[in-house]
Amino acid sequence: MASALTIGLYIAIGLLVVVLVMGLINLTRTDDGQRSRSNQLMRMRVMVQAVVIGILVLLGIVVGSIQLF
Repeated sequence: MASALTIGLYIAIGLLVVVLVMGLINLTRTDDGQRSRSNQLMRMRVMVQAVVIGILVLLGIVVGSIQLF
């Protein structure tokens, strides 16, 4: 279970980096749709960050670093 969560964590972090780079590239554009794309990418980044934090917490629980009770 821990190894599957670790792989999922790496994939989610990779996706987070991709979304972040897409957002940075979008900042250099000057067309009319730049603001709405920037908003969408920011929302996507926040959602992916929430997934990364959730996986990290689950991994901590599975490994035993975080004890609930």
